[in-house]
Amino acid sequence: MEEIKGVARAVIRPGKLAEYKSLCEQAMEIVRTQDTGTLQYEIFFNEDESEAIVYERYRDIDAALEHFAHIGHLMQPLMATADVSGELLGKWSEKMQLGGGGPKLYQPWRVFQDL
Repeated sequence: MEEIKGVARAVIRPGKLAEYKSLCEQAMEIVRTQDTGTLQYEIFFNEDESEAIVYERYRDIDAALEHFAHIGHLMQPLMATADVSGELLGKWSEKMQLGGGGPKLYQPWRVFQDL
């Protein structure tokens, strides 16, 4: 199976930072307690906390889909706190449901990984 990576970018709406962080904490708890194939899940903020990046790594497409199923109920509230865009990094799979404003897929071209 092929690893899937994701990068989500959020521009936090004014007055919504605390709510955004609360939703991110809920997502992090789900990752820690329910996801079985999430390898990495990190949240970064710029200096004034007006923008955030979430970096995600999944064992494979099934693990990514499991994660999205677990956090699906958080997506609408999250979108109310920030303008969110994202990218998926990995090989295309027929299991991917991209489109409708969802993340863009970028497929590998050249890879170096020092394990």
